[in-house]
Amino acid sequence: GVYHERQRLELCAVGGVNNVLQERRFTQEGGGEICKRLAPDARLNPHRSGGGTGNYDVNVIMAALGGGDFAAIWWDKRRPLEQLAGGGVHGFIVNVPSNVSGGVVSLPVRRKHWIARGGVGGTYYNLDSKLKGGGCVGGE
Repeated sequence: GVYHERQRLELCAVGGVNNVLQERRFTQEGGGEICKRLAPDARLNPHRSGGGTGNYDVNVIMAALGGGDFAAIWWDKRRPLEQLAGGGVHGFIVNVPSNVSGGVVSLPVRRKHWIARGGVGGTYYNLDSKLKGGGCVGGE
């Protein structure tokens, strides 16, 4: 099966990393440690939300992926995708605008949300942590 971690709090970056890696390796505690390492003297850490509930920035994701067996590559969407082609791509973590909801009511507020697209056996899946499960999006 395909590993799919659901989001809690503001931890879409945690779910995104774990969903791409296809196992639980990254935690909120690990994210907090990375934030402290990135800004050791900051009263309000610029790499996460003020309440410490997540909302990690790209620097935390890059550090989390770089600390394991994977290399994270920053990709500028203005570059052609053909430059990315190759069998070494394990998955993607993309930051997109997302609607905020208060239960069943959608609020007129948009925030950034990390989503994952992960490859398993040559097939890629939408592993957005807000979804109930991962859905197939196609091959390489």
